[in-house]
Amino acid sequence: MKIKVAAAQYAIGEPEDFTAFAEGVAAQVAVAAGQGAQVVVLPEYLALEAAAIFEGEVRSDLLRSLDALQALHEDYLALARELARRHALLLIAGTFLLRMDCGRYRNRAWIVTPQGHLAFQDKLTLTGYERATCVLEVGDELKVFEAGFGRFAVNICYDVEFPLYARAQVEAGAQVLLVPSCTDTAAGAQRVRLGCRARALENPLYVACAVTAGEVPWSPALDRNTGTAGIYAPIDRGFPDDGVIAQAEVGWAIAEVDLAAFAANAGHAQVSNATDWPAQLRPQVQRARVERL
Repeated sequence: MKIKVAAAQYAIGEPEDFTAFAEGVAAQVAVAAGQGAQVVVLPEYLALEAAAIFEGEVRSDLLRSLDALQALHEDYLALARELARRHALLLIAGTFLLRMDCGRYRNRAWIVTPQGHLAFQDKLTLTGYERATCVLEVGDELKVFEAGFGRFAVNICYDVEFPLYARAQVEAGAQVLLVPSCTDTAAGAQRVRLGCRARALENPLYVACAVTAGEVPWSPALDRNTGTAGIYAPIDRGFPDDGVIAQAEVGWAIAEVDLAAFAANAGHAQVSNATDWPAQLRPQVQRARVERL
């Protein structure tokens, strides 16, 4: 089965109110839908763009922004549902930092079906910046989602740098990994990009990474945004020699991916990382022995 996937390279703006924020997101999703996208991925921290609508002392303070954004959560989900329904697509609606009953926040990626069904994946590993806020907490469940085209999974930004998450998701049947991301340095963007490409190579699976873009002086969390949206494949026969299917210059990375290619490749693959994965789990090689020379 073939599906067309779109990953956003989303330029963060400065909307005056929530209506302007919603219109900006809707315009971007319409571009991807107009090119036939069936699966659309928006970036990590997308909801923080909506914090621009608050007065200066709130939007310039991350903790106050997070507190104020909670009142917009239902509107955010309603927007995501409407866009998924309007364009008949599966939407990864970026991430929203949602306050839990304990008072801490989870970085939550919302998944919306064309029928309006909601699901989510929480970020499982915090970056140094996120830990330093002292108000974020990690999620406690790794998921795989069943869609009409098959099974897919979500890794939020830093999570894609840890191979066992994606491996467990592939073992549960995922063939596509969707990665909402936000990085403020070139090094961070490279780590996420290389993580995406490595996960595609190891498992195998397709990986689509959405990113934030632009300079945002009004926000302490979105101040500077780097990275390139991309869609990646295994590096083997039947796939691109460099594993890169599409990369964005501006706007969107969009490509059709063939889920049947994994089975077609299996009989004549150059290597078989997925099959050979258990070799590294042998007890005698799980720990290295130091040999004195």
